[in-house]
Amino acid sequence: MRRTDRTLIANLRLAAQQLAGSTLTAPADVATAMLALQAQDLSSAQWALAVRSPSTTLADVDRAFDTGAIVRSWPFRGTLHVTPAVDLGWMLELTRDRIVRGAATRHAGLGLDESVFARAADVVRGALQGGVRLSRAELFAELDASGVATDHQRGGHLLWYLAHTGLICFGPMQDSGQAVVLTDEWIPEPRRLTPDEALTELAVRYFTSHGPATVRDLLWWSKILVPEARRAIEGAGDRLRQLVVDDTVYYLGAEQTEASPAPPVLLLPGFDEYLLGYADRDAVLPPEHSERVVPGANGIFLPMVVAKGQVVGTWRRTVRRGTVDTVATAFEPMARTTVGRVERAAAGYARYLGLEPGSTTVVDA
Repeated sequence: MRRTDRTLIANLRLAAQQLAGSTLTAPADVATAMLALQAQDLSSAQWALAVRSPSTTLADVDRAFDTGAIVRSWPFRGTLHVTPAVDLGWMLELTRDRIVRGAATRHAGLGLDESVFARAADVVRGALQGGVRLSRAELFAELDASGVATDHQRGGHLLWYLAHTGLICFGPMQDSGQAVVLTDEWIPEPRRLTPDEALTELAVRYFTSHGPATVRDLLWWSKILVPEARRAIEGAGDRLRQLVVDDTVYYLGAEQTEASPAPPVLLLPGFDEYLLGYADRDAVLPPEHSERVVPGANGIFLPMVVAKGQVVGTWRRTVRRGTVDTVATAFEPMARTTVGRVERAAAGYARYLGLEPGSTTVVDA
């Protein structure tokens, strides 16, 4: 991809993803604007919400979970995401049956079948009904005490299955994690969409929040099927527009213009949608640097430094008493002005945590 094309796509994505020029003021607004944000790592997901909502703090994000505005579950790709609470149901219904069938062999290998799932559902419903909130460990203890073994990874797969069926989700904060709650109690008034309405909603909100993106990106991100993607885009009508770059058709929100805000320097969390939201990531991360973001291609995406729309390094933080130190590792030597912007981004991250910025160091890989 030519450099000018990469710049165009990256700048448009920064604006679509609320990473440049965002006027959002609350984590729930971000979740709605983004449709869903990958969230297998809770602390990364919390920062992903806040970095898209200027002045938002960790306490604000936790409050959004506590009030039930946002939840965490497995709506897409069998992977944890943060979603607006009211949207979780129709998202799950889009691909749930196919995703659950795809896990049948693994479940059988763990001795998990329909009778075990039914028994687990009864135990979990009984333990949580009436507004009870339990941690993952506490729920496993309830299952074990009732004769439903959770060892050898069975517990995680039981939670995964029961969340896919809509029985449970991760709701309010509890200690350093989230409590498990009954979905119908925690989300008493979910949005109800027909299958075609859900597909259209998916297409409009995915391309508006992630565009420019291709149909292949949508297929990878959501795991809907090709005929469903066609129906989704047809249903979107004039709410989406096309952009052709290097003979590739991209979709984006109809109102999105190519006059995007100036790209800032960002410290993004690991697993951020800016990179993981696409099947093809070359527009923002040159393939030669991919190994540095995902060492060993192990599926663990490191926190990223983004400058001029491109992933230019990784970063880590060390929290001390009252301060947070930041070390950024650049793929190539950074200009002094970029280093200064990394320092400002690190100060913003410290404010989000409610701490004072400590030292900020930039080193070359």
